[in-house]
Amino acid sequence: MIVGPIWDVEPSAMANEPVIVTERLTLRLAAPSDIPALLRYFTENAAHLAPTSPLLPADFYTETYWRAQSARNQEEFAAGRSVRMYLFPHDAPETVVGNLSLNTIVRGAAHYCDLGYSLAEDRQRQGLMSEAVVAAVRYAFEDLRLHRVKAAYLPTNERSGRLLRRLGFVVEGYARDYLLIQGRWQDQVLVGLVNAEWRAPD
Repeated sequence: MIVGPIWDVEPSAMANEPVIVTERLTLRLAAPSDIPALLRYFTENAAHLAPTSPLLPADFYTETYWRAQSARNQEEFAAGRSVRMYLFPHDAPETVVGNLSLNTIVRGAAHYCDLGYSLAEDRQRQGLMSEAVVAAVRYAFEDLRLHRVKAAYLPTNERSGRLLRRLGFVVEGYARDYLLIQGRWQDQVLVGLVNAEWRAPD
């Protein structure tokens, strides 16, 4: 089981969305009022995030796109398909410094999700993403009652690989031409973390 600092999950005012509070961060879905902060995060970190991201829609850096995207995120959460959260630091609560998503939630015989994340360039090497992943995985295991959290990273992304292994994720495979990154099919290292204390949802 992954271990880490104490954190709390508080119900949000919107559709029982989680608000995960850690020592230095609040993780939650974005509200319409967060759109300026989202645009600032993605604009300021465009070059930093590009090497590990797919090609972006032409309107990605517009308020119109993010209004629609925020609505889609709310719909996916309500349907139990994903939990797409953003990182708000306690020292600057109006600022987005990263994102963390539990995507492609599958139930039935699987009970797993895919983990994805990013962090602002000027917030690297502070342990913030480790803190966020620990809290999100606990939420996935204890609140969503998932059995496995999966992740994938580029073989060249050694920092992400070290983070995931340090938090207990185990390398489970190597997928060739797995994701379309920057317009080119690229390989990914596949890792996973299993919930040894899994119990079926009520």
